[in-house]
Amino acid sequence: MRVLVLGSGGREHALARALHRDPAVTALHCAPGNPGTAGIADNHQLDPTDPVAVTELAGRLRADLVVVGPEAVLVAGVGDALRKAGFPCFGPDRAAARIEASKAFAKEVMAAAGVPTADARVCDTSAEAEEALDAFGPPYVVKDDGLAAGKGVVVTGDRAAASGHAAACGRVVIEEFLDGPEVSLFALCDGEHAVPLLPAQDFKRAYDGDEGPNTGGMGAYTPLPWAPPELVDEVMSSVVQPAVDELRRREIPYVGVLYAGLALTSRGVRVVEFNARFGDPETQVVLDRLATPIATLLQGCAIGGLDPAFRPEWRPGAAVTVVVAAEGYPSAPVKGDEITGLDEASEVEGAYVLHAGTKLDAEGRLVTAGGRVLNVVGTGPDLATAREAAYEAVSKIALRGSHHRTDIADL
Repeated sequence: MRVLVLGSGGREHALARALHRDPAVTALHCAPGNPGTAGIADNHQLDPTDPVAVTELAGRLRADLVVVGPEAVLVAGVGDALRKAGFPCFGPDRAAARIEASKAFAKEVMAAAGVPTADARVCDTSAEAEEALDAFGPPYVVKDDGLAAGKGVVVTGDRAAASGHAAACGRVVIEEFLDGPEVSLFALCDGEHAVPLLPAQDFKRAYDGDEGPNTGGMGAYTPLPWAPPELVDEVMSSVVQPAVDELRRREIPYVGVLYAGLALTSRGVRVVEFNARFGDPETQVVLDRLATPIATLLQGCAIGGLDPAFRPEWRPGAAVTVVVAAEGYPSAPVKGDEITGLDEASEVEGAYVLHAGTKLDAEGRLVTAGGRVLNVVGTGPDLATAREAAYEAVSKIALRGSHHRTDIADL
């Protein structure tokens, strides 16, 4: 199978790594990829949000499967163009990707499908936003209606900050605060059926103790020893399958991975958000544990015929990933700083490094090219061992001004 992965971040490096390990994959390509994927795949420099360029590349490569990583690619209609040209694509078309691209649309789908979620109001004016903030009270939850790379949500007790975020975004969804721990669950979908992957937990705030601004995610781990054993079945029956059924009813079948961000509240499971792609950095730990070859799974979604009774096999043990971020992330990350120590980090038993925001400069040095620079993954027979491996590997990496959380998976 010839596979093309679209995207350049840590999630895409994790996907490429999983596909590289699949014996069914005979040729692996990334566009544009990063210095990490270059070691296991052929990188192609193009704009992955350009449907024409992507379709032309898929044709030259005779791709049997195209796997879309970032949400912006989906919203740009790349999936639509690939399917029209006859290429199997793992990732929803533009219409179905609205479940992430518009928080208001997601709420509409959830209401129609009976999916449990927070009460919310869609606000188009400052007056409507202020009225909603009055109605729900603190902590205030204000979400940019559109794509914001995981940083469009503000949860705060500061009314001025909530009002300011609403004003800066324009159209927003303001909703009630959901108590309880958050869980991410990915489900592979073929437009009709869905199959769950392992639940994981990520850490959105920039600093230890869940302090600081929201980010795209500073770390993640799986499995979740504290999660109820019936959680996955409950979420599939009350959240994922109803959403897939509702989209199919609207004649916009959902093909790809549906990411359900969940809160385990005192009143039961509630959906915090839907995303139309693999979550980052949860993907890095979930795919590390996946024992079932991934290419056939993803292709099954793309061409249909996914067996709803199928359950993937998982490697025993645990995985923890820690994000090493650039100075100034998330507000103004510094780019161009040299990164060293990756070889030493990869020599730590049970650990390896995924590239997220890196590039090679004119001198061939590895330097920062984004806010979340590296994903350091630790594995082991249990969470404590995996966590220790991840942080030992992080300690080997040198990057001026970088920061990372020290409490990932500190249970």
